[in-house]
Amino acid sequence: MRHSARIDMKHEPFFQFRHQDMSRAFVKEPDGEAPEVLPERPVSQHPNLVTTEGLAATERELARLDAAYVAALQAGDKAAAAVAQRDLRYWTARRASAQLVAPSTDTSRVHFGAIVTIERDDGRRQTFRIVGEDEADPAQGTLSYVSPLARALLGKTVGDVVAAGDGEAEILEIE
Repeated sequence: MRHSARIDMKHEPFFQFRHQDMSRAFVKEPDGEAPEVLPERPVSQHPNLVTTEGLAATERELARLDAAYVAALQAGDKAAAAVAQRDLRYWTARRASAQLVAPSTDTSRVHFGAIVTIERDDGRRQTFRIVGEDEADPAQGTLSYVSPLARALLGKTVGDVVAAGDGEAEILEIE
């Protein structure tokens, strides 16, 4: 007589386990050889106008990223190397497309590189320098020349009123 044993997996405690309890020896994992594919940093379609300071900052960033890439390779950190490579591609493209705008001494009109002081209709006074996209940091007083406020200011003179957010702002000074 043949005896066949049938195991009821629903009722047998030995077989009741969760997926994450399985031995990792039987699970195919990525071997880590291929670095994670990172999305490229978007490059603006606007002309890459830069100030002298902006071009120097781009050069410093390229040097920093080159060192970070070498360090990541030496440490065997594939993820950090992938990030550095991606950022190097972005900054290399930005340097290649940079159009250095010479400083101007003209203070009669707002232009790229000018420092502009405005007074908003709520009484706040703000001073901004109009710079390239990669240089812009409104919290530090720099505006990208393609930002709505900078576009409203470009070409205007002291005393002109421009749209600023939900209100208006008067140009008080141009340096």
